[in-house]
Amino acid sequence: MSFSDKHKQEIIDKGLTLQAVNKQIERFKSGMPFMNLQSAASVGNGILSLTDLEKKKFSEYFSSQKDQLNIVKFVPASGAATRMFKFLFEFLKSYDPKKESINAYSNKNNQNELRLFFVGLEKFPFYNLLLERTRAIYPDFDTLSSDERGVLLVRTLLDEDKLNYSFYPKGVLPFHKYEDSIATAFEEHLYEAALYATTNQVAKLHFTISKAHQAVFEKEFEAIKKAVEEQTQITFKVSFSYQDERTDTIAVTPDNQPFLDAKGSLCFRPSGHGALLSNLNAFEGDLLFIKNIDNVVVSSFVDEVAEYKKILAGVLLEAQQQAFSYLEELENELISEERVIEVARFLQRKLNVIISPEFEKYSLKYQIEYLETKLNRPIRVCGMVKNEGEPGGGPFWVKDEGGHLSLQIVESAQIDTENKQQLSILKNATHFNPVDIVCGIKNYKGETFDLSKFVDHNAAFITAKTHLGKPLKALELPGLWNGSMAHWNTIFVEVPTDTFNPVKTVNDLLKIKHQVV
Repeated sequence: MSFSDKHKQEIIDKGLTLQAVNKQIERFKSGMPFMNLQSAASVGNGILSLTDLEKKKFSEYFSSQKDQLNIVKFVPASGAATRMFKFLFEFLKSYDPKKESINAYSNKNNQNELRLFFVGLEKFPFYNLLLERTRAIYPDFDTLSSDERGVLLVRTLLDEDKLNYSFYPKGVLPFHKYEDSIATAFEEHLYEAALYATTNQVAKLHFTISKAHQAVFEKEFEAIKKAVEEQTQITFKVSFSYQDERTDTIAVTPDNQPFLDAKGSLCFRPSGHGALLSNLNAFEGDLLFIKNIDNVVVSSFVDEVAEYKKILAGVLLEAQQQAFSYLEELENELISEERVIEVARFLQRKLNVIISPEFEKYSLKYQIEYLETKLNRPIRVCGMVKNEGEPGGGPFWVKDEGGHLSLQIVESAQIDTENKQQLSILKNATHFNPVDIVCGIKNYKGETFDLSKFVDHNAAFITAKTHLGKPLKALELPGLWNGSMAHWNTIFVEVPTDTFNPVKTVNDLLKIKHQVV
């Protein structure tokens, strides 16, 4: 692709190279390969279902070990809350209170979300502030019709010169209303971390945020730090990082030409959560918990959530300890053929690694090398909930270009839904990925893995977006828990749906796990 001098400079200013950008454009032209699904993972076929006794064992094992570990809770939190209010923006754009009632508009346009929003308005944690601010801005508010009042409340909530909630990241919006306080998702993550992500009464949390929002997060932390520490008797160490701009990718038009904005400049877009691999790669912790910013609950439900975090961590520690023990034996090559078979079985039964059918034909020396390569990898234990129609990724057995089977978390955008067989596998999936992950990122010598070496770069995907109403194509890097962890050792564990309570739209705040009864 031939770029003008102006565009070349824009690429350089981004910290990118012409070669890298041209390579991205070639990917748009050639298209990214779809994942080759072999079957959906299910209980007994890649997903572990634990008995009550096993849950107790793993939870207690983690609790007995955690004070010897360096634990970090890693929370992707950079997204603005715009999508939470999408249906309200549509309402403001198309509704006229002089022509019809809100109820008639909702019925005519099948706007169930809008109807629910107004029915539940007084239960939102921001209701009192919203009402107070609206009355201050519109002195005649109480004299207006209910439909006119509804419009003004939504305007106050969203307008840039008013509350402007869609501008802020989800993490600092009011999520939960308690008797004497309003809690943000950020605050709830601190309380939750106090129950499991601590070492000797210290909890480390790391939030990936947009640079523009750091001051807002720091102000929130300063406002709540003393109260949370006094209540939990935990000291909190909170850090922040940004998605590196050098991981942004160029946007193109539908016919794969560079997309230009209104000023004629190249358009670059953040490349999805896969770009956060470099943030994750900067840590040296023994154990990392990964959880999305909007997946929190009110305090009365947090104990169950925390208990399953301990269970997942216990599963990881037990498997990791056994893997480390085997690796030490393999390194010394003082190992019998019977023991080699035992290690292979451990890989297959505990870590879901498919051993080559040629394995038994290998020489002992090559068997040892093969097992070392398979064992000496980062390990992740991922909670999986029963599929109840939530959008997003799920657990599947996938075959790569070399014909090797592995357990992967796959996004719907990575699946060829035009292929009947692939679509059938997708539709028959029993479980969903709630981003409930525990990671072990050190090897058996205590050295931190270079996580960039375990990425499947072919697992990037192309998505359709718009900019100022114009269609474009965007390239997303292999997702953090998708292709970026493709070559990790993986254990999937079934967890209750009660542990998954995301806030994708503002109405999700009306659900029981976000309401103080």
